[in-house]
Amino acid sequence: MPAHARVPIVTSVVLLLLVACANTTTFTSTWKAPDVAAVSPVGKTIVALFLTREEGTRRAAEDQMAADLTAHGAHGIAGYTILPTPPDLEHLNSDAVRAKLKEVGANAVVMMRVVGKDQRVTYTAGYVAPGYYGGVGPYWGYGWGTAYQPGYLQTDTEVSVETLVYGLTSDKLLWASTSRTTNPPSLNSLISEVAGATAREMSNQGLLAK
Repeated sequence: MPAHARVPIVTSVVLLLLVACANTTTFTSTWKAPDVAAVSPVGKTIVALFLTREEGTRRAAEDQMAADLTAHGAHGIAGYTILPTPPDLEHLNSDAVRAKLKEVGANAVVMMRVVGKDQRVTYTAGYVAPGYYGGVGPYWGYGWGTAYQPGYLQTDTEVSVETLVYGLTSDKLLWASTSRTTNPPSLNSLISEVAGATAREMSNQGLLAK
């Protein structure tokens, strides 16, 4: 099969990341390779990578990603099983990484990285209705129905995640996005929600088969 025909095959890898999730993830930016067609990823070997120096966090995230990939028809591999976390930047060898990916027969890589965590404070003002003095009976009902509601502050945590999808036949970037998720209750829910939202967005843009 010619190389230009093989490249689109791996572009639908994130389709298999579809999971049920709350709609709290929005995209601040997206990009897709213009020459990529939508196809099925079933049967492909996909390596899941979550870039963080916290080993426990990385393992939990990559296990979740790999499980989602496998559940939707691919052979998902948690990246830490073949690419240990480097102790320092001097040990990052791109040639060694590519060799390991080739060794396991990977068709594509899905990479995630948290790029921001911010607190957003919102103030909702209180409310009081104007007085109505038409008598005891009318004021009784009016007063209860329009009792003062105090203002309040609400603090939300917004986590920004960068997601990249690489096809390994040509070592080509196929998809890139930055997303923002509000108040994720756990790491697993964050990964699942971002993955599901990414798959839907890629499908909407014609990169994945619906």
